[in-house]
Amino acid sequence: MSFKKLFFLLLCAFLWSFSPASNARGDAGFRDDSRPMISFVEFQSLDLEQQPPSPLTVKGKLKLPVCYRWRERSFLPKKNLPAVLILHGSAGVDFRGDFYAKALNTAGIATFEIDMWEARGICGAADRPPVPLFTYPDAFAALRFLSEHPNIDPDRIGIMGFSWGGAVTMAAATELYASQFGGELRFSAHVAHYPVCYAANSQIPGSEFFDLTGAPLLIQIGENDDYDNGSAPCFALKNSLDLEEQSVVEVISYEGAFHGWDRLEVPIKIEDPFSNLGGGGEVEIVPDVAQAYESRNKVVRFFCRHL
Repeated sequence: MSFKKLFFLLLCAFLWSFSPASNARGDAGFRDDSRPMISFVEFQSLDLEQQPPSPLTVKGKLKLPVCYRWRERSFLPKKNLPAVLILHGSAGVDFRGDFYAKALNTAGIATFEIDMWEARGICGAADRPPVPLFTYPDAFAALRFLSEHPNIDPDRIGIMGFSWGGAVTMAAATELYASQFGGELRFSAHVAHYPVCYAANSQIPGSEFFDLTGAPLLIQIGENDDYDNGSAPCFALKNSLDLEEQSVVEVISYEGAFHGWDRLEVPIKIEDPFSNLGGGGEVEIVPDVAQAYESRNKVVRFFCRHL
């Protein structure tokens, strides 16, 4: 065999060893790029609107950052990942989930965005549950799912939510609801975006906000928010806590920002009975590109610091 022919055969063998076909896995685990691995999963929660409460199947999108494994010659999910559960607002899953998930994934944090409405056959805000309390079980069922995932560190799981999801996030920061729905499990960090602070500790079922778990909580609110009519209720809520609990709560306000400023879609107006400090009426949802990216950067830094 000539040297030229031998060299050609060796070169073909070398190239073939790096081809997708030679690295294919029966579980479709082969990856030839560094995009997060996405899977669509489901888990069991409880429907509190039914009496007695009945099982409820909730679906979600799990995104796991990957790294290159030389032995497998493939990009595979990292181990012991921190993770963040993402909860949508009253309108359901929209742009915001992926907007934050992309930045968190880039920072090496897994994300799990769940759809609380699809599980209940809800198409939007018009037929949402009466109060956020009815969806508290979803957050803690998702926490248990993540805690049992082989690629997730159960001690480094955070939660963030928008509006309705922000209210659920606030409840998750209290021992009352963490112990009731999570058992021994607790979130390690919380981010609540425009969570309707005035409603805390009111006559609304599930609004209790005291006796915190001690995990850090970041609240971000716009000065033009039509629910709280500004940021004052969120600062007042923090100040209502004892000094030790105040130390784990940070409130950031955004000048000129409306409710849902990080929803980078066309501006809309909605009617909501919870708006205007409970008086009801119109809510303006207006995007602000610069402040959306600013708030996203703050969220990523917050979770990188606390998870």
